[in-house]
Amino acid sequence: MKKNEIKKMTKTEILKNIEKFKKDLFNFRFQKINSQVTNPAKIGETKKNIARLKTILKGKLNA
Repeated sequence: MKKNEIKKMTKTEILKNIEKFKKDLFNFRFQKINSQVTNPAKIGETKKNIARLKTILKGKLNA
């Protein structure tokens, strides 16, 4: 997810995406424990997406 895409979203959309990515990250952690991860890079990418969303959301809340 790119910064430009996130900036176009509303606050509620950002919150929904954060929850979705958190659920995905939770599932990736279980897959990692059970050695079922197909793409380990997805874990880091998901963490970065959550951080990007939270950063943009904080900027929108302060504005």
